[in-house]
Amino acid sequence: MKAMKIWYAIGLMTFVMSAGLVRAQVAAPAAPASQAAVAQDPTVGAPKVDKDGKPNEKFIKLHESFVERARKGDVDVLFLGDSITEGWKGSGKDVWAKEFADYKTANFGIGGDRTQHVLWRIENGELEGIKPKVVVLMIGTNNTNSDAPDKIAEGVENIVKTIRDKTGSKVLLLGVFPREDKAGDKEKTKMYQDKIGKINERIAKLDDGGKTVRYVDLKDKFVESDGTISDKIMPDKLHLSKEGYQREADALKEPLAEMTK
Repeated sequence: MKAMKIWYAIGLMTFVMSAGLVRAQVAAPAAPASQAAVAQDPTVGAPKVDKDGKPNEKFIKLHESFVERARKGDVDVLFLGDSITEGWKGSGKDVWAKEFADYKTANFGIGGDRTQHVLWRIENGELEGIKPKVVVLMIGTNNTNSDAPDKIAEGVENIVKTIRDKTGSKVLLLGVFPREDKAGDKEKTKMYQDKIGKINERIAKLDDGGKTVRYVDLKDKFVESDGTISDKIMPDKLHLSKEGYQREADALKEPLAEMTK
């Protein structure tokens, strides 16, 4: 445990030093700590930080709990991602219990995570002690407000590579889910749609027929015939309702069964 804390502290110290160097290179005067957020590269692992540049406490605690869970082993199917993955413990908990009871599962979802955060988590212990048959990955939507599609897609690619290198697990890669601006801003909705389309077009190319990676796009499961997203599926135009999770589970049944044989 002492060794783990030392290794963990080194990782955080390296990030903080790197963040400091990035800020030092900015010519414009820095905003007050309470207003400024640390810029992060979506292709490079980094812990989630608060506006003062310090690691987010909730993120670190959840990460540490996942590291401990991984150390216990016995995981055949790992779900990895952001709040939509974490939501299997909330709105999706009944669907999870019904549909995935036959698998030895673990859920390493953290709300608000971006590609860089998931990458940092799996580089720092969350895959140590487990070799799942399948890792179900869906990440990237939280990057869309600030990052370019190619950089987001590259971040996803780096996560897939790290999973493969560390565990040899097959990856069931889900396309970034469709979303709309919850306030009804059509321009922002179009921005989401355009970026998500470009991200998914690129990461879909990682599919090698399921030998190591299988890509699944669930857009048709969530978008109505008129092109909109129903409140019954995504009440806030982003997160899934119980019915939304049932639709996701229905889409995952066949590939999961095939990939866990």
